[in-house]
Amino acid sequence: MREFLPVLSGSPLFEGINAEHILSMLACLSPRRKAFERGAFILREGEATDAFGLVLAGRVHVTQEDFWGNRNLITDIAAGEIFAESYACSQGVPLGANVVAQEQTLVLFLNVRRALSACPAACSFHNALIRNLVALLAAKNLLMNEKLQHITHRSTREKLLSYLSAQSAKAGRHSFEIPFNRQQLADYLSVDRSAMSGELGKLRDEGILRFHRSHFELCAQADPD
Repeated sequence: MREFLPVLSGSPLFEGINAEHILSMLACLSPRRKAFERGAFILREGEATDAFGLVLAGRVHVTQEDFWGNRNLITDIAAGEIFAESYACSQGVPLGANVVAQEQTLVLFLNVRRALSACPAACSFHNALIRNLVALLAAKNLLMNEKLQHITHRSTREKLLSYLSAQSAKAGRHSFEIPFNRQQLADYLSVDRSAMSGELGKLRDEGILRFHRSHFELCAQADPD
C-alpha cells in the first residue's frame, strides 16, 4: 500500500494521521483491494455490506434507477473519497443505490466494525480515524440536504440556477468547473437532458451565464445588446 500513501494521506478519512501510522492502522481494518473496469458495478442496490470503500484511483458514481431505467445520479466520488459508509454502519441494511466505476478504478474496502471498534493493537491514532469517519458521515448528510434543495425547485431553470449558484459559492468565484457532463448533470438534477440543454441555451442567450463543456461562468448581469 505504500505506493498509494499520497492518496491515503490526502484522504479526509486519515486527516491528522501521518503516513507511517496510516500504514500501521490499515492492518487493523481488514483491507481488501479490488480493481474495476469502467462501467462495472462495485456495489449493487439491494446488497448489504460490512465494509465501506475508499477510491485509490479512478472515479465512481452512486446512482439509482427506477423500474423504467430512469437514472438519478446521487453523488460523484473521486480518489481519496469514501462511499457506502452509511450502509456499512447500518448493519444488514440493503443498499438503496448502485456504485459504478466511471473509469478504470481501484478501491480499498475497509471493515467498518474494525474502524469503529477499539483497535487490538491500541493504535494511538484510532480515535482520530473514528472522528474523521463521523465527520464524513455528517458531511455526506449535508451534501444530500444540498441536493434536495436543488431538486425540490419546480422548474429545470430553477434547479440549474440553484446548483450553479452553489458551485460558484463553493469555488469562491464566478468561473468554475463542475464534475459532471451534460447527461450526468441532468441525472443529478432529475431533469430531462434535452430540456436542460434548452434551458442552458436560454440562460446563455440572456447573458446570465457562459459555459463550455463542464466549465461555467456566472454573469452579474445580462450582457448589453
